[in-house]
Amino acid sequence: MPYATYTYDETGDTLSISFAPGERATGIELTDHIILRINKVERRAIGITVLDYSLVAQATEIGPRSFPLTGLSELSAEMRELVIDILRHEPVSEIVALSAYTPSMSEQIPIIWLHPLTISA
Repeated sequence: MPYATYTYDETGDTLSISFAPGERATGIELTDHIILRINKVERRAIGITVLDYSLVAQATEIGPRSFPLTGLSELSAEMRELVIDILRHEPVSEIVALSAYTPSMSEQIPIIWLHPLTISA
């Protein structure tokens, strides 16, 4: 797979990252701000779109801003497993990090954050 291409729309504050420009894909809304585009048949990432990029990429006093993967609850178990697998591997893992918040021993909430990126407008 070739390198990723980045397109930032300053007016809409939207970052589009493509791993396969022009290829058709299925969009998976991971959070209110992050959409993963995948090829379900080939089980690979096509791209990522980050809405409100300046908010999502903004660091906090104690580390990167993270977001719960609320969109996973809308997926079938098979699709959820595929999405998590794609998030854990390159090229997506170079863009986002996946972790979990565990408020109790029996509860696990998957979370995601962006690795620091240098984007020129």
